[in-house]
Amino acid sequence: MDEAGLRNILSQNIKRYRQRKGWTQAKLAEEMSISTNYLSDIETKRGWVSPLSLVSLANALDIEVYELFKTEKEVTSDLLSSVNKCLDDFSTSLRVSFEKALIDSARKIRKNL
Repeated sequence: MDEAGLRNILSQNIKRYRQRKGWTQAKLAEEMSISTNYLSDIETKRGWVSPLSLVSLANALDIEVYELFKTEKEVTSDLLSSVNKCLDDFSTSLRVSFEKALIDSARKIRKNL
């Protein structure tokens, strides 16, 4: 990967994570204590980011620094894993609730017999 590719990944991820929080560039820039123009330059690949700004970006977006450099495939894979875990957790919770309801219903029926 070359520098242009790295800038592209970084800019896409900043925008993706920023939008996921529902933030404008101005809001993220405010959270980072940087100018909106500087953030815009980073997001549009016209500017580069310092190590300190990388840490500030990650902290403001509630992510780890390395996540800013994940490829779209890695981000998609992580998202699918998270969705699958949520579905598994929900399924388990639903099954447990359903079993408990059946047991409670069976107890009530036995009491009435």
